[in-house]
Amino acid sequence: MTRHAARAATLRAEPAVRLPRQTALVDGQRIEFAVQGHGRIGVVLVNGAGGPLEGWHRLWQPLAERTRVLAYNRAGIGRSARPVAAQAGPRLVAELRALMALAELPRPCLLVAHSLGGLIANLYARQHPGEVAGMVLLEATAPEDPPLLAAHAGRLQRLLQSTLDRVWPADPLGEVRQVPATLAALAAAPPFPAIPLRVVTGAAPAMAWATPPQARALRAAHQRGLATLSPRGQQVMAPRSGHFPQFSEPELVLREVLALLDLLEAAAGTREAAPG
Repeated sequence: MTRHAARAATLRAEPAVRLPRQTALVDGQRIEFAVQGHGRIGVVLVNGAGGPLEGWHRLWQPLAERTRVLAYNRAGIGRSARPVAAQAGPRLVAELRALMALAELPRPCLLVAHSLGGLIANLYARQHPGEVAGMVLLEATAPEDPPLLAAHAGRLQRLLQSTLDRVWPADPLGEVRQVPATLAALAAAPPFPAIPLRVVTGAAPAMAWATPPQARALRAAHQRGLATLSPRGQQVMAPRSGHFPQFSEPELVLREVLALLDLLEAAAGTREAAPG
């Protein structure tokens, strides 16, 4: 058993970890975040839509023991203030860059992004390729997902979404309502850099029976497509997971993150050792 496999195998028996949270004014927005550890390659954990930073608790301690790790709540989540401006992709990238500087996170970094956070990580890497050494995408939203999956939504899904919109209307400045602007920014951005990339896809989606076959097929194709963003990309299937592999298979996610971290640190060491 490798050291990463041995470390990951203990995760299920460990109690929940309380992240060391704090708040700061970042690019004009009050943001809650946690940062801990030291290392050459920083790791940034990017939540999905509405996901709090506590969602990373099963990965936090082993990552913080290995390198410097940052997690944060975007506007309107946890103790982060409500949005003060439209939360479209370019602003979300700018806020994250400012937060990384404030948290003294080493760059280039390794971005680990879940769901809608994948759009932010995707745009960040395109706009600032020199600051991103690698990326792990967890059940990430592909740019093709929102328009095509909405068109193929089942009757039950449309009913549930309509009910949610009436009971909890989305903030017009919030990131969900700003997805079209984020997609436009991605379409206009430079190509994705040739960095090491892992795309972790859940093989056991929840409520598959309520999702039309066309939507399931599109989603699967989009996940495979994400792995082709970089010539160094690979898809990794999480056999027991739906949309949250960091909860259901944290050992698999940790293994992929640590393996990529090893690769990036070795490459950084080789560059430093090379003669000028």
